[in-house]
Amino acid sequence: MNDTYYTGFDVHKKSIQYCIKLADGTLVSEGRIPATRAALQQWVEGQKAPWRGALEATMFTAWIYDFLAPHARELKVAHPALLEAIAAGKHASDPLDARTICDLARANLIPGVWMAPPEIRALRTKLRYRNLVVRQSTQTMNRIAGTLMEHGVEYSKSKLHGKRYFQQLLGNLKEVPETVRTMLRYGRASLDAFQSTQRLLLRQLSADRSLAERVRLLRTIPGVGEVTALTWALEIGDPQRFPSAERAMSYCGLVAPLQESAGKRYRQPLSKKRNRHLQSMLIEAAHLAPRYYPELRRLYDQTKRKRHAGAAAVAVARKLVSYLLCVDKTRQPFQVRQQNPAPNSPAGKVASLPAPPIENASLARRSSPSRVRSAAAEAAAPRTAPGRRATPPAAMGGSGGKATRAARSSQTLVG
Repeated sequence: MNDTYYTGFDVHKKSIQYCIKLADGTLVSEGRIPATRAALQQWVEGQKAPWRGALEATMFTAWIYDFLAPHARELKVAHPALLEAIAAGKHASDPLDARTICDLARANLIPGVWMAPPEIRALRTKLRYRNLVVRQSTQTMNRIAGTLMEHGVEYSKSKLHGKRYFQQLLGNLKEVPETVRTMLRYGRASLDAFQSTQRLLLRQLSADRSLAERVRLLRTIPGVGEVTALTWALEIGDPQRFPSAERAMSYCGLVAPLQESAGKRYRQPLSKKRNRHLQSMLIEAAHLAPRYYPELRRLYDQTKRKRHAGAAAVAVARKLVSYLLCVDKTRQPFQVRQQNPAPNSPAGKVASLPAPPIENASLARRSSPSRVRSAAAEAAAPRTAPGRRATPPAAMGGSGGKATRAARSSQTLVG
């Protein structure tokens, strides 16, 4: 008899609804507990048999998963969109959702997602906070520039955010109200705080020993800098979970969804179901990478001629994903692939045309094919003594005979 319990959790901010069943569907118990570690510990201690569980991925899932995983025989996290597609119904409530998740766990139909280790999630949170600070810094710089334009102040765009130039500019604002000058000082102080914070966070991430070697290898790819390498390493986590580069491109939001019905196929715009942190970082890197690698430059120019600059950036971003995934999986630095020379043996099926049989080879290289053939024919004709005609070749029939007779008549007239 299988005495394993199967548990489904419906997780919320302040409460957790659970449902426990046996493998045959017999209901053991269900209820609601507070979403606290003390309540979860009391619930775990009250279990009388080994249990397998599943819960839906939400913003509250991570700490609950970390707390319950050591006590469970198996604990899965379900993809919310796929879970809804599998278990869609007319009615919805917390007890019904917990029972549905429990039934899917019993049938081994949970659409699971990959859960990163706690240490990777901690570093990822730090990196995302650094990116948030960078966005706030950019907003502050735009706000300062906009305030100056609103009051008709002339300034140098390239020097505006330099400390010395900004102080000189602020001292010369005689016609601007004092309240505006105060706002500009607050904006500059916020900008300095944002910039120092993001630099500190970036130094801490770069100094982490678990990422140092991985980031070093990723930075051997042309156009991949420190931030791009850190973003890839922390957002991807384990690269082996992607069996192909196409899967990684889809995860990064660089593949258009395919719709096919009744023999008709068409592509939609880039899907919103993606890792938006990776997508934005790769698109930014795709605009700079062609400057450092000719292969990416050719790809960018070719796609831009056919479509537009946005499509060219996406194409370069896809190529960067291929490079990043390959380097990350193999743990080898990026190397430009050398083309193998063609074999010289007949088995290689490589044929080269012989040199044209004429004395002036440079003329043959510059001439058209018809001039080369005529020059080769003249060079191959037999030489005769002065005053005598060369014996024409025998006619081969068909058009060759007509050509031979025409040649004879022309030679007779010339003689």
